Amino acid sequence: MADIPAGTGLGSSGSFTTALLKALHAWKMNLVHPAQLAEQACEIEIDRLGEPIGKQDQYIAAYGGITCFKFMPDGRVDAWPLKISEETRFNLEDNLLLFFTGYSRSASSILKEQKTKTLAADKAMVENLHFVKELGKQSQRSLENGDLREFAHLMDIHWQRKKERSASMSNERINDFYDCAMANGALGGKVIGAGGGGFLMFYAEDKARLRHAMREKGLTEVRFRFDFEGTKILNQ
Repeated sequence: MADIPAGTGLGSSGSFTTALLKALHAWKMNLVHPAQLAEQACEIEIDRLGEPIGKQDQYIAAYGGITCFKFMPDGRVDAWPLKISEETRFNLEDNLLLFFTGYSRSASSILKEQKTKTLAADKAMVENLHFVKELGKQSQRSLENGDLREFAHLMDIHWQRKKERSASMSNERINDFYDCAMANGALGGKVIGAGGGGFLMFYAEDKARLRHAMREKGLTEVRFRFDFEGTKILNQ
């Protein structure tokens, strides 16, 4: 059972896999560390099923929270909590808005194109990915410094560069939604996940104006809160 439909870019497959593994470990009365849980989920999805995905979904599902990850060339993953103030965390949670575009898509086809070009050392693709890696570091600094307007600006830069990776990343409808949001209170945003559909996330200080504009476009808002527990057993 899930609150969010599959194929919408919110890491549903990684969340499902870590949850299933957590339940199996509990059934066998095993204690499992989030890092072990995430790595087992990655082995299933990436190594055994051959999905052209990264490790970020499984790791954030297992750990929860606002967490930094460093993915090493040898496969190791370092994880630590973001050094963010309580005031910044509250403002970030209040000002991030999530809207469903109304349709889902399979991430595999989009990500397969990206993986193929990356393995072939396609210059434009590799440079794009390195650029996005640097944006991640800048985003970390902006959040730790409490500069949420800069964080929103980086979201916008990320989305513009992300669209260059594949023609399937966006479409006329998504571009129209995004432009409308940016003209009505959003300071930055992006399509979550591989692109092509799913959810749009925006950072906005004038939230009422943005909500009204998105409702006029027919988009549904999904309210959310940050979770700091990660994958866990619910005793019923």
